[in-house]
Amino acid sequence: MSDALTVGEPAPSFSLSSYDGKPVSLEDFRDKQAVVLYFYPKDDTPGCTKEACGFRDLSAEFATKNAVILGVSPDSVESHIAFRDKFSLPFPLLADPDHEVAERYGVWKLRNRYGKTYMGIERTTIVIGKDGRIKQVFPNVTVDGHVDEVLAALD
Repeated sequence: MSDALTVGEPAPSFSLSSYDGKPVSLEDFRDKQAVVLYFYPKDDTPGCTKEACGFRDLSAEFATKNAVILGVSPDSVESHIAFRDKFSLPFPLLADPDHEVAERYGVWKLRNRYGKTYMGIERTTIVIGKDGRIKQVFPNVTVDGHVDEVLAALD
């Protein structure tokens, strides 16, 4: 897939394991709820924790806008369980260990950190409407203020 998701286009389908081992798919929410799909690099790291806790703290507001929050990273289900429990995260964290879904969404990219290059997740949030179409894409997210921007995009 290309690097750019297009607003108005159907979101790529996916099915990933959640903390309970059961698969969660985009189709589960079709015609029911909007989906806030946020891709993050790694459980229990500073930026990812701040972002997850931001979504946690406003999860009731997302619910009033009939939106479900789904976090996706390459971490294992076991890692997600520990992260969820440590920070009381009330939404599913989905395991994408083969980064197949991250690639489909164009967020698995060459990264550069401290002079070292590697493949990894580019922090990105996609808002998907109840119709399964992309409403908004937030690429290369800066955590501060991001959750408020996503919440506003649901209006």
